Amino acid sequence: MVASRAGAPVVRETPCKSILNRSGIGDYSLNCYTGCTHACVYCYARFMQRFHPHEESWGDFVDVKSNAVEVLARQLRRAQPGSVFVSSACDGWQPEEAKRQLTRECCRLLVAHNFQVNILTKSALVLRDLDILADSPARVGVTVTTPDPHLQRLWEPRCATVEQRWQVLAEAKATDLRTSVMFGPLLPFLSDSLEVLLEMMTRAGDLGVDSIWVDQLNPRPRVWPAVQELLRREFPDLLWPYRKVLFDKSSRQAYIAQLRRRVRAASEKLKLTDRVSGCT
Repeated sequence: MVASRAGAPVVRETPCKSILNRSGIGDYSLNCYTGCTHACVYCYARFMQRFHPHEESWGDFVDVKSNAVEVLARQLRRAQPGSVFVSSACDGWQPEEAKRQLTRECCRLLVAHNFQVNILTKSALVLRDLDILADSPARVGVTVTTPDPHLQRLWEPRCATVEQRWQVLAEAKATDLRTSVMFGPLLPFLSDSLEVLLEMMTRAGDLGVDSIWVDQLNPRPRVWPAVQELLRREFPDLLWPYRKVLFDKSSRQAYIAQLRRRVRAASEKLKLTDRVSGCT
């Protein structure tokens, strides 16, 4: 185990037995790390702590699958080519990746073996790897939860700025790679208005993003305590409305129906309906 200076995330070496796993998001998923130091408040991957308990809070640790490249090379001798989602339970380009380069080398192997790499990240570090993705059917995607820098810093404290994420899409597009953006989870009453949707979809349209996914905030395991803590500190008036939207069945159904109407209205106004999926 490698513990950084006080206050820094704890980093552990955790060799793996497999790295390319069957997935409901594409044919396979690949995660070179367990845990993610981006520390997003709403992160659904928090459920991983049920299977990999840690004393540290989510966002304060990362387990490094130090033999990921070697294990992938072995698995690729038998695996049938398909699409690979990178990454489903962490951000493959979180800060530790800058030093380790495990995700980079795994992507290099996948491309060389004719697998389609589908990326979703909140890190500008992925720009480092456009060279190995070029001339492949890879897709580079980023998540944008809000266009507001202040909200972004509260909910996604250690991620790239929203502007840097837009730049990722611009540079990936300039490399002739397919691009995508995930607008989600949209933050109820903070980043889910028609005006915000129009702002974000306009930017995506201007950048020629190929596909847009939209998702609402979901009550996944271990998410509510972190969301509740932030709301109490920053938005106490929203604590009860969030509770209703997440846990009261009729309130949730009404909220999602309204959100779908706003998403549809924005995509139709901007003539992007053929690119938008998810909460539609």
